[in-house]
Amino acid sequence: MQGEMNFIIEGGKPLSGRVETSRSKNGAVALLAASLLNAGRTTLEHMPKIEEVNRLIEVLRSIGVEVDWKDSNVVITPPEKITLETIDNVAAARTRSILMFIGPLLHLFKEFDLPQSGGCTLGLRSVRPHLMALEKFGVNIEAKTDSYHIEHTKLAPAEVVLYESSDTATINALLAAARIPETSVIKYASANYQVQEVCGFLKKLGVGVEGIGTTTLSVTGIAAINTDISYSIAEDPTDAMFFISAAAVTHSAIEILAAPIEFLEVELLILEKMGLQFSLANRRISENGVTKLADISIQPSELVAFPEKIHARPYPGLNIDNLPFFAVISTQAKGTTLIHDWVYEKRAIYYTELDRLGAHTTLHDPHRISIEGPTRLKAAEVICPPALRPATIILVAMLGAKGRSLLRNVYSINRGYEDIVHRLQHLGASIEAHTG
Repeated sequence: MQGEMNFIIEGGKPLSGRVETSRSKNGAVALLAASLLNAGRTTLEHMPKIEEVNRLIEVLRSIGVEVDWKDSNVVITPPEKITLETIDNVAAARTRSILMFIGPLLHLFKEFDLPQSGGCTLGLRSVRPHLMALEKFGVNIEAKTDSYHIEHTKLAPAEVVLYESSDTATINALLAAARIPETSVIKYASANYQVQEVCGFLKKLGVGVEGIGTTTLSVTGIAAINTDISYSIAEDPTDAMFFISAAAVTHSAIEILAAPIEFLEVELLILEKMGLQFSLANRRISENGVTKLADISIQPSELVAFPEKIHARPYPGLNIDNLPFFAVISTQAKGTTLIHDWVYEKRAIYYTELDRLGAHTTLHDPHRISIEGPTRLKAAEVICPPALRPATIILVAMLGAKGRSLLRNVYSINRGYEDIVHRLQHLGASIEAHTG
């Protein structure tokens, strides 16, 4: 955390070789929050060593939870009594994932405060879906200037209708229902990968969960959970998508191992229509017994613009976190590609940063941008956008831009991508990290 980390990239070189997909950032942070349901010891296997995880571990330790790294695993041992008065407000304010602490803490406190969440700067990311969902269980949440005040008299089972299929709101509702010893139903739930991971974890704790992978979840909670368990974090589709886009932009042949294929199928369909040549092999199941994996082999390809607008939808649609990668991929596609980023007010604006590297973009409004290609990307010095995925696509563009580029203040990338420099070096990229 000391000093600013920068990446120096000598771009325009083809990549080659194989890369293993890292474990899921969003699954990891959700499971760290979910561990608070368990009075026993929780071992989360294959924990990604990323800044978002570091911040939540700092928060857990500050409230009295013992958290130990054992190689790539994290062992979480709760205290007899959690103390929120000592919470690390600085760490909590740097991650939006702190919101998911509300669900489990409801079972430990009738009244408490949590710091306002931070994370990516993407405009007005409303917490109202969380408030509306948890209200159904008898919870009242008041949003103050820099904190949330949460209180309830007694938690009751509920039928929750989410007006927005939010991943984190679905998870909060799941965690609230998990220790109410009757059946609750969550309708219009997200069925995204991190939600499925939490469902698998809850089932291992003994909670009844039906409807995994659908938009209606039925949760039969248990009043007390005290069990020693181990659970493996699954592979990250957005990590696999990073390397898919890096291969497409650098016109490279690489193999991406253990990609969570069910959460990449729409993305790969669009890329196939854009001319990307790839093949799938070695289908299998991840250690969690839930996530389906495959190895993806990418070949150098001549790309064309997708004939329709590219936009995200809740699973099983194109993942909102994968949408930005199509902006940088489209710089190498013949024709004009329209991207509609309808979820976030600001994110499409960040895509215009690609112009610094020679892209030709036209911003129509805060949600829609057209990208004309193919263009020859050029080296540049760019300050990292303060949002994870827009920052990452700048890095991808720099890999494809001939010459020496400097990407400054890469904390937002390190929030979500583990050991990215060494993994790119292993594929032949010329990239170095410098702190100063």
